[in-house]
Amino acid sequence: MADATDLPDTPGLMADNIIGFARALRAAGMPVGPGAVIDALNALQLVEIGKRDDVFTALEAVFVKRHDHAQIFAQAFEIFFRAVYDWQQMADSVPLLAPPDDKPPPASRRVQEALAQRELVEEREHEVPEFQLSVSDQEVLQHKDFAQMSAAEIEQARRAIQRLTLPLAERPTRRFRPMPHGDRLDLRRTLRGSLRTAGEIVKLHRLGRVEKPVPIVALLDISGSMNDYTRLFLHFLHSVADARKRVSVFLFGTRLTNISRALRARDPDQALAASAGLVEDWSGGTRIAPSLHSFNRFWGRRVLGQGAVVLLITDGLEREPDQRLAFEMDRLHRSCRRLIWLNPLLRYSAFEARAQGIKMMLPHVDEFRPVHNLDSIEDLISALSATSDPGRTLERHAA
Repeated sequence: MADATDLPDTPGLMADNIIGFARALRAAGMPVGPGAVIDALNALQLVEIGKRDDVFTALEAVFVKRHDHAQIFAQAFEIFFRAVYDWQQMADSVPLLAPPDDKPPPASRRVQEALAQRELVEEREHEVPEFQLSVSDQEVLQHKDFAQMSAAEIEQARRAIQRLTLPLAERPTRRFRPMPHGDRLDLRRTLRGSLRTAGEIVKLHRLGRVEKPVPIVALLDISGSMNDYTRLFLHFLHSVADARKRVSVFLFGTRLTNISRALRARDPDQALAASAGLVEDWSGGTRIAPSLHSFNRFWGRRVLGQGAVVLLITDGLEREPDQRLAFEMDRLHRSCRRLIWLNPLLRYSAFEARAQGIKMMLPHVDEFRPVHNLDSIEDLISALSATSDPGRTLERHAA
């Protein structure tokens, strides 16, 4: 931070703006509570309030608790504490446009939206926020197709998707660990314990099966026809990957790209920006068979162990369908516990499997589901939360 611009030192005005700044950080996704605001006000009494660097360091030490929040804090501080206007004027109208030559960081959009709220200085609890949806609006948004949404509706859908949670359904493994009420006798620990009581068995030690979350592997089509659906579904996968460790995500168009590591970033905007930076064929053509071949050959053994569930998100419109597609689908199907095909074309009630690629893929999936609106994603969550194995009989779930 440059120290050429000093900050005003009006005590009352500074306190009001620190409170507003904390609300902006909380709206941008940082966990900032009333205690942090009090600590920030106390910290500012220990530094020279007229120096920008000292104020930045003091507030950063109080508000930033995780490394991934440092970038959000720096952007919010830079915009909020500009010295072009006085404090009150800045709080009423914050300039939101970045310089045209600079590429905005991944989280800048969310920071600007948080700083644009009118409640930065004076909280108006008696007013209903303009962005709050009515019950009827929420019902319309739940059923509306992603491809037909406006920019504002897409943003509302993203927020709704980020709030969705996937219960961590677990399945037993072959390993055992000590448990007070396990179903198997731990003879070794029991005999070792009896040595302390002259050979008398006083306590029986038991073992129970270790349970782990079911691995989830997602293969997403990023061709032009799937662009709107894939981008929103990536927000759902980011929230899932944030809650569990065993999530692998691959994007394919004309080639296969592994974005699992990039999607683990805690900030959703940063995670999706990093994922998009790894892909060179976004909104291009579709080559499903070669992409599945690459996955089966190089990644199948690594990520499909221990009963993995595979989510295949594509419309099945292969550019050059051939017999290899059926072979690769069958190989993928045999390597996982469940193969769920999510196809946005199922939003049409009169959908029929007429395309050659769809005909080759359909016999090798366990479930055939739509993925075109919020309702379909919530139905998928219910299906993934089920612990029972549906077997190898195709289950079609129309919109």
